[in-house]
Amino acid sequence: MSIADRTLQEGLRTSEKIKIVLILAMPAVIENFFQTLLGFVDTLFVAQVGLEEVTAVGVTNAILAIYFAVFMAIGVGVNVLMANARGEGNDRRATKIAQQGIIQAIIVGVLLGVLTLVFAENLIRLLGVEPEVLQLATVYFQILAIPSIVMALMFVLSSILRGTGDTKSPMKAVIIANVVNMVFDYLLIFGFLFIPPLGIVGAAIAGVLARVVGVGMLFYYVRKNDAIDLKKKQFRFNLQDQKDLLGLGAPAAGERLAMRIGQVVYFGFIVALGTSTFSAHQIAGNIETFSYMIAYGFAAAATIIVGRLVGAKQYEQAKSYAKLIALISAGFMVFMGILLFIFGEWMGSFFTDDPVVQAEIGTALKIAAFFQPFLAILLILTGAFQGARNTKFPMYLTTVGIWLIRTVFVYILAIQLELGIAGVWLAIGIDIVIRAAVLWYRVETDRWIKPEKKRSHKEELRCHCDPQTKQAQVSGCVNNY
Repeated sequence: MSIADRTLQEGLRTSEKIKIVLILAMPAVIENFFQTLLGFVDTLFVAQVGLEEVTAVGVTNAILAIYFAVFMAIGVGVNVLMANARGEGNDRRATKIAQQGIIQAIIVGVLLGVLTLVFAENLIRLLGVEPEVLQLATVYFQILAIPSIVMALMFVLSSILRGTGDTKSPMKAVIIANVVNMVFDYLLIFGFLFIPPLGIVGAAIAGVLARVVGVGMLFYYVRKNDAIDLKKKQFRFNLQDQKDLLGLGAPAAGERLAMRIGQVVYFGFIVALGTSTFSAHQIAGNIETFSYMIAYGFAAAATIIVGRLVGAKQYEQAKSYAKLIALISAGFMVFMGILLFIFGEWMGSFFTDDPVVQAEIGTALKIAAFFQPFLAILLILTGAFQGARNTKFPMYLTTVGIWLIRTVFVYILAIQLELGIAGVWLAIGIDIVIRAAVLWYRVETDRWIKPEKKRSHKEELRCHCDPQTKQAQVSGCVNNY
């Protein structure tokens, strides 16, 4: 019995449940760490080439964030539907979802690749960059994003494995991909022996090579997974399954996009506070990102476990695990909060020599320290809602939180009351606490699990069909579903 299957057992002691949660969550935490490290190393190496190159990378990443939101949408749908199917004991259905996810990733990856090929320069130009940066960013963007199919498959194949309860294999693939990226970053950016220094072009090529290696490893792990039986002849486009994937994934992507666009809105208020304050805010946000790694890892475990239990219709068990995972993650985040409170200003000194900016970084992270447990609850319960097939409510809540609560309080506290960066981070904290409380209340009052959509009569007949005679059965089989 796999560790994810053990969640279906009733009567487990709390200590046994905690062990299951940690086994599923910690590989995802480590994976998130290496994902964060990847961006850090890229920026560090490119910074040795020049500031224009750093700006080009930053501009490109702003557009790629939208691509990633689209790929993540497919991944969320695959992860949730596969976890639900596994909870039902329907491995055939899980395999079919995996197949449809791969098909959707290929289609979307090709479309975005063509979009990049044709409109790369126009997309970069929209961000108003200087001509020198425009040329660098366009080349970097094209090399990375024309093969968008590779990025899409990395997201989806990882989600397929998580949908079966396997969080270790995606972790291994990301670690190896990171090592490949670091090695080729160094060789191609700066040159080595017969390899000429390629600068930012080398960084882009290294990123593509790393993802190709990652996709190869993930395909290998998917083929080895006993819960999935991928066969080439069975890869057929299924419109209803594609709609089901989009129905779950699109709101999850919408949530990320609402957050990104909302940040642009209240960033205008922060810019008005001055360059040093805006720089301090950005640096503090980058430092706090390391605490997100833990929460996102536990959120992945919450989606897997809740998805499995909701598929098995063990709703009370799902509720119990959702709250338990949120509290375990909050405990870890209390520790991270203590580190941010004590060492925040010191960590800021690695990014800037300006004592004023360092002090503002320290102020921001001291305030952030107090709402880390609430951030954990917010992220874990968002993952639990996804596992419960309810991706729309978190999207609506995030939109209200970012666009209304956070933006209004930034204006009142930072601008009107002249609290500066302290007001900005107090506003962020208020938003996080309110959204965490709302999600907890919805779970506590059993208003969070979205029932599975009933199948049509035609689908029921197809589901209960003998694969040999093609005749409808009353007790039937699920092999054709």
